[in-house]
Amino acid sequence: MDTAPGLLNVIDIEATCWDGQPPPGAVSEIIEIGLTVVDLRAAERVARHRVLVRPARSSVSAFCTGLTGLTQAEVSTGISFAEACRLLAAEHRAGSRPWTSWGDYDRNQFTRQCRATGTPYPFGRHHTNAKIPFTAAHGLRKRPGMAQALEVAGLPLEGRHHSGADDAWNIAALVLDLVSRDAWPAPDA
Repeated sequence: MDTAPGLLNVIDIEATCWDGQPPPGAVSEIIEIGLTVVDLRAAERVARHRVLVRPARSSVSAFCTGLTGLTQAEVSTGISFAEACRLLAAEHRAGSRPWTSWGDYDRNQFTRQCRATGTPYPFGRHHTNAKIPFTAAHGLRKRPGMAQALEVAGLPLEGRHHSGADDAWNIAALVLDLVSRDAWPAPDA
């Protein structure tokens, strides 16, 4: 178990993407992992990390650069997906620390990419789709996107939308909004 109880990893990824179908043989791959550590007991964001990941079976399209700001040259300096997963496990206690993302896309993309590459899945079983408690706490009928959720909560969008590091930071602010409302679920035992 994590030696620092009350810490939560907030994860947001960016992946290769295209305006339409991927080129033949290309698949969507993680190119950036944004991670913000939240101390739930102190109700504050305590660390911010960005991991660039070098894609192996695709490249960054002009559409993807327009959306994320990431270029092929930039992600080519990153580490391999397997190294990124080892880093999450070793330095961020991903296997034992509870984690959250805005929706299930990030969890599903990690699952798909780990299976496709034979890389051990770095996270433990304590995942929260932050959209669910947010939607309930704010009495919404539909689950909002992150930027819309920030508006609902009266919080600013800090940084660039579709930057993994900035989005993780903003999702962490939404988590803290839920903590202040006593609406953040405790991880199951």
